[in-house]
Amino acid sequence: MLYKKIIIFFAGLFFCGFGTAISTQAGLGTSPISSLPYVLTFITHLSFGTTTFIVNMFFILTQVLLLKKDFKKTQYLQILVTLCFGFFIDLGMYLAAPFKMDIYGGQLLMLIIGSAILAFGITLEVIANVMYVPGEGVVKAIAQKTQHKFGNVKVLFDASHCVLALSISLLILHAVHGLREGTMLSMLLVGNLVIVYGKIWNKLAGRFHLKV
Repeated sequence: MLYKKIIIFFAGLFFCGFGTAISTQAGLGTSPISSLPYVLTFITHLSFGTTTFIVNMFFILTQVLLLKKDFKKTQYLQILVTLCFGFFIDLGMYLAAPFKMDIYGGQLLMLIIGSAILAFGITLEVIANVMYVPGEGVVKAIAQKTQHKFGNVKVLFDASHCVLALSISLLILHAVHGLREGTMLSMLLVGNLVIVYGKIWNKLAGRFHLKV
């Protein structure tokens, strides 16, 4: 049923927002895809959720310019998606703020918990399979136009995102913000946890005949 898919998708969006916020509040660097919006918070003094919304609007515009007539009108719903995502990030940042700590072990634990929540959210979005979030949509559009594999484009896209965030941070702030060892660790944790969650879901779906 479509309504079930939509509920699962937005639940996934909720967990993605909270996971991103918690791992960012750990203070060890945010995820690659969130690195640019996070750096922009230090420059513009806007909230993390607001800068995420702005950057994702550029992702949607890029899809429209690349795909032109092939961009389906239903994908404009990505605007609503990123608006909700930004709200969930800001809410998560507010709720996670009291748990910030200076002890490295605690920061690492917070990063792991945030990455686990983020991976769970991504898994729910994949299970729902109703629409793209802008970050995935723009990667898919680039892959479609360049005739390259989605996975390869995703890796290059995330890497370029980090390079751009680092460059802006150094040029304008004269310091590195939002990019640390946690950025790479988060990427590794989230990717592998999505695979684990996916396997668990497939087993549960097969055993209990679950359908979405």
